[in-house]
Amino acid sequence: MDIKEFILTKGKVINEALNECLEEAKPERLHQAMRYSVLAGGKRLRPILTLVAAKLVGEEEKKILPAACALELIHNYSLIHDDLPCMDDDDFRRGKKTNHKVFGQGMAVLAGDALLTYAFELLAEIDDLPAERVLLATKKLAKAAGKQGMVGGQAADILAEGKEVDKEELEYIHTHKTGALLEAAVSIGAILGGATRQELAALQDYAQGIGLAFQIVDDVLDIEGDAEKIGKDVGSDLESDKATFPAVYGLERSKEMASENCQRAKEAVSIFGEQAEILRKLADYIIEREY
Repeated sequence: MDIKEFILTKGKVINEALNECLEEAKPERLHQAMRYSVLAGGKRLRPILTLVAAKLVGEEEKKILPAACALELIHNYSLIHDDLPCMDDDDFRRGKKTNHKVFGQGMAVLAGDALLTYAFELLAEIDDLPAERVLLATKKLAKAAGKQGMVGGQAADILAEGKEVDKEELEYIHTHKTGALLEAAVSIGAILGGATRQELAALQDYAQGIGLAFQIVDDVLDIEGDAEKIGKDVGSDLESDKATFPAVYGLERSKEMASENCQRAKEAVSIFGEQAEILRKLADYIIEREY
């Protein structure tokens, strides 16, 4: 199957599940704000990776869907907060006005908070898989989203603005800010699917490779990307004087590093043979994407 077709097909499954779990309720305005961002579109790469990893080690998709949705809720909470004036101060996301531009800053903050906490509610409600797997997956998600993961990376990113950072600090920022949640998406699918230690280690190595490649490509697209395809203004990283791979390594070397990390990821899943072909195609898609 063509990888873009695969992403669209799996995206529809995930969108249906997200729509179902984000039903309208009181307070209406809060739930409208939550739905506005989550259902605004997106590639759904994180939940797709969760489903693919679980299937690869032997678990059916339906049982993993709540966990896949939980990953997407946390991703969207981070985007809502990232777009706020006190953070990246963006006006558009996925071609639409950002959450705070529509619902106000206070409601945007609360919508993000609600999505974050609801993600763990979804995980806790999984009752048709072994409890020890659910507990381990929950711990993995909490760590990936928190102070030693995505939030820690975002904090380091803010602290680095306007400063000259070394290569070690740059990698720390990106492996935590972006890579941690991508790695968790794959790991949680593997954990819930009952992966062996060897399988889990291989999938984590894969995820770390695509996580770094994904952020490098994001940095490149902020310079070379098409604003209409990306759905937001380009050049914001330069304006904010953020620590990026092109700023430290230059544009061409950054592209080479994205390819190297993609290759590392594909080699990591060689133990699965042809069964991991979708993961290899997803790795290629990440570095070849235009948005």
